[in-house]
Amino acid sequence: MERKDKISTIHRGHRITSFVVLCLFVLCLLQVAYAAKPVKKAQKNERVYLIHSDELYYDMYGKNPDAQIVKGNVRFMHQGGYLNCDSAYFYQQQNSVRAMGHVHFTQGDTLSLTCERGFYDGQMQMMEARKNVVLKHRKQTLYTDSLNYDRIWENAYFYDGGKLIDGKDVLVADWGSYNTATKKAVFYYHVVMTSEGQRVETDTLHYDTETSLAHVLGPSVVTKDSMIINTQDGYFDSKSDKSQLYGRSTVINGNKTITGDSLFYNSDTGDAEGYGKVVYVDVENKNELYGDYLQYNEKTGYGYATLNALVKDYSQKDTLYMHGDSIKLFTYNIDTDSVYRKVHCYNKVRAYREDFQAICDSLVGDSRDSCMVMYKDPIVWNLGRQVLGEVIRVYSNDSTIREAHIIGQALSVERCDEEDHYNQISSNEIDAFFTEGALRHICCVGNVKVIYYPVDENDSTLMLLNYTETDTLRTYMSEDRQLEKIWTSKHVSDMYPMTQIPPEKYKLPEFAWFEELRPVDKDDVFNWRGKKDEEKLKSLNNAAPPMQTLRKSAAEPAQEKKEETDEEQPSKVQAGELDKDAVPEIEKPEELSKNE
Repeated sequence: MERKDKISTIHRGHRITSFVVLCLFVLCLLQVAYAAKPVKKAQKNERVYLIHSDELYYDMYGKNPDAQIVKGNVRFMHQGGYLNCDSAYFYQQQNSVRAMGHVHFTQGDTLSLTCERGFYDGQMQMMEARKNVVLKHRKQTLYTDSLNYDRIWENAYFYDGGKLIDGKDVLVADWGSYNTATKKAVFYYHVVMTSEGQRVETDTLHYDTETSLAHVLGPSVVTKDSMIINTQDGYFDSKSDKSQLYGRSTVINGNKTITGDSLFYNSDTGDAEGYGKVVYVDVENKNELYGDYLQYNEKTGYGYATLNALVKDYSQKDTLYMHGDSIKLFTYNIDTDSVYRKVHCYNKVRAYREDFQAICDSLVGDSRDSCMVMYKDPIVWNLGRQVLGEVIRVYSNDSTIREAHIIGQALSVERCDEEDHYNQISSNEIDAFFTEGALRHICCVGNVKVIYYPVDENDSTLMLLNYTETDTLRTYMSEDRQLEKIWTSKHVSDMYPMTQIPPEKYKLPEFAWFEELRPVDKDDVFNWRGKKDEEKLKSLNNAAPPMQTLRKSAAEPAQEKKEETDEEQPSKVQAGELDKDAVPEIEKPEELSKNE
């Protein structure tokens, strides 16, 4: 019996030990689980406290049996915030307050909220303010009739129309929120922001009160003075007048418009910079500038375009399309009646108009005299005529060419028929004058060589080939481009019947025909086709010109002028006598500099 009791005692000890071990194990597991689970930090004073009221009573059988009814200088406190009002229902068990009359909630010395009535939920730390609500946070003030202020997330929501005032910036919207921690606001529906004369209208606006930066989304319109901005996605800095626009935006300022996939615009300085299919339109001067990258300053009138750059000029009857690797636009006397513009287009330039096509390496256009100066292997086509030289100047009048001046190794070629017959003129210089787009007068000076095919008036067939060498030549053409009269100084000529023309006489030594390089339409200006290296003009040596034997008489003024030009004076191009204003003053391209 004694042994049995002893064994029983030992078993009980083992059971107790096992139970203690098991309890310790469970406690360890609970500790680990508790440590792994995020625990909300304990809040002090979680209850809403009534600090003061002049009256307090219960309405046990009324509409609010669970409420303490307090009146007169009522003041509550919760989590560092204070709520004052004229009267209130205090639901102590639910930890909430329904306040009425001169409701004023404060949090520290930075936030103040006033309204006519409100409901404060201590559990959610939510203040619901109604009627004539005014929320003041530092320098910002929000006006609305319905506002919920979430103290946990420090966010104020309004949904019945609101107005935020931040210094000189005023924002109005149907819905919105303001965060007192980040000092950022988000407004929705019928949003209007005004700031020192600037007005923003949109459906969605994000606003940072610290940086005064506004971000609009959706169809938005910004106006300031004569400026109008249309954008789908834009950022506006009310302090610096800077804008960043995305989503195919447009800036309109008076008669000038710039559109692009991305635009950076400063209304104070007038600077605009665009990326992606950028278009600048000057309605007053009837021209447009295109490029995948474009700069423009509306106050100075300076523009720059590259990457698919294009100029469209529709100031005349037919639109001129001109493309180059880079295009610059300069405006002079911009705010005066004598305003004029220059266009600099360089590297692989191609131009197209119905009556005029051209290619060259560099080009300068001047609106004062509607002149274009082309450098480095330029070629110009007009109807069936092709002209080329070292430098070509073309003047337009209304919708047609008025004059063309070819300087240095000048060559004019006109196709007569489909059988490879060409009227040809080569000279040091050629001046051509047009009437309504038709060539009427040609003046050639220096080493002139001519091949000309007279036409039978009866059947328009070619009669013969006339070859002439002279020093100076002037020709006058009829309206149907037939030769009316010709004047020349001392010359030598040969005439060949059409059936007896020697093969070597069909073309001048300088003859060249580049029809395959000619732009065929406005879209073809983007397709560069230039001369081959062996076809490019080379610098002339000092070899005696072909007609030097004809100018031995010292009595001829032409001789003295020519000898002075050939031997003592540099060419007009070298001397810069073409047009001092035609050379770009800013960032002149290297190729243009070499050809001056």
